[in-house]
Amino acid sequence: MRVDLFDFELPQDSIALRPAEPRDAARLLLVRPDQPFDDRVVRDLPDLLEPGDVMVFNDTRVIPAQLKGIRQRGDATATVEATLHMRMGPERWMAFLRPAKRVNVGERISFGHTGDLCLAGTLNATVAEKGEAGEALLEFDLSGPALDEALHAVGHIPLPPYIASKRADDERDRADYQTIYAREEGAVAAPTAGLHFTPVLMARLDARGIERRFVTLHVGAGTFLPVKADDTRAHRMHAEIGHVDAETADALNAARARGGRIVAVGTTSLRLLESAATEDGVIQPWSGATDIFITPGYRFRAVDVLMTNFHLPRSTLFMLVSAFCGLERMQSAYRHAIETGYRFYSYGDSSLLLRHPS
Repeated sequence: MRVDLFDFELPQDSIALRPAEPRDAARLLLVRPDQPFDDRVVRDLPDLLEPGDVMVFNDTRVIPAQLKGIRQRGDATATVEATLHMRMGPERWMAFLRPAKRVNVGERISFGHTGDLCLAGTLNATVAEKGEAGEALLEFDLSGPALDEALHAVGHIPLPPYIASKRADDERDRADYQTIYAREEGAVAAPTAGLHFTPVLMARLDARGIERRFVTLHVGAGTFLPVKADDTRAHRMHAEIGHVDAETADALNAARARGGRIVAVGTTSLRLLESAATEDGVIQPWSGATDIFITPGYRFRAVDVLMTNFHLPRSTLFMLVSAFCGLERMQSAYRHAIETGYRFYSYGDSSLLLRHPS
């Protein structure tokens, strides 16, 4: 499909720079097939779902994956920024470098000169490989838990570019850009639909008889990359590592068998569940990398309802929601959201989408 079909104009003042307070006070647009749009708030969720439904949350935890460093070549130095996006081993990470042209394979980068890391004061890495579009494989001098500790000391929360271009990250972001149920470290971007949940809302969902299950998909920085191709068939998705355990798969299959709906909290949960589902809709235990790219025409196998924030123009995520509800329907929903003042993107408002039967 032509990528320009997924374009739309978004006013700059529609982009949220901070989350709603409290989290569940964010607005929620209910989109149902062949019914008018319904303007609600996130705390209305228990009334919008049914007993027996199962909400599937992504429990990945965001790490401080934005690094600032220096590359030295003789007497010449250059500043280099790295955004880690996929761990390849105890001491190896794939990363996007900026500007990538300033570094060569084999060169060393020292990160964290402005921080205070124990002993050395810096975190050093070698550029082991370089790929396309600024991607590189970094091999750090530290490994395993020692590397994790160093990243927490010198790294920054990797705010999306549309926020980072307007303000610097701060200590508040370390809490705001994390779900309350995050536990599996490895993401470099938050599963943002989950940012709206509070302990009070969780308790109300429990009381309503709505089941809760967790999967893990470590969201990569590739989620922020624009689609530069003119046709969706020419776009390459970056892979992300995920896991669905056997207990969760069995529980989800049992819920569907008794008539419950699978409610994915976020596009990351949806993409992982669809990756784990067979052609006939059975969710299997699953572990590995997924680069699933969902566009209109895709036949959904696992997910019935999707809770998700409002996405960028021409993005793979707007393509995904257009596949879920229909392109014209989502174009209308986004026009409604813009005209009525919904806040967009990671810290913005949310939507609850009921899948179109077709």
